[in-house]
Amino acid sequence: MKLYLAIFTGSAAAMDAWKALDSAVRARRERDGLQAWQHWATTHAAAIADIGAPLGRTKRVSAAGIADIRNAMGAWTVVRAETHEQAAAMFREHPHFSIFAGDGVEVMECLPMPGQA
Repeated sequence: MKLYLAIFTGSAAAMDAWKALDSAVRARRERDGLQAWQHWATTHAAAIADIGAPLGRTKRVSAAGIADIRNAMGAWTVVRAETHEQAAAMFREHPHFSIFAGDGVEVMECLPMPGQA
């Protein structure tokens, strides 16, 4: 089995729309979304290598120094799968974007370091 990193993405516009929801609607979606996320995690428990975590503010370090930046990354998870397609399929209809304000999940293979196979 290979390891795949899943990055949960979002946008400022989607978050603004989420915040603009009626508070009762947003509370219901939060409750439903947490239940759906727990169901997703239970369904895929055998494939989850690391459940991951939400991501906070970002600093970019480069030759120019250290700077505060914004990116689309909101959280991460690592899963095991035989193929890239199988890994990606685990996230179809994920509550991150089907219920919450996320806009997608980017799935990429974690490759071995050069010289280590």
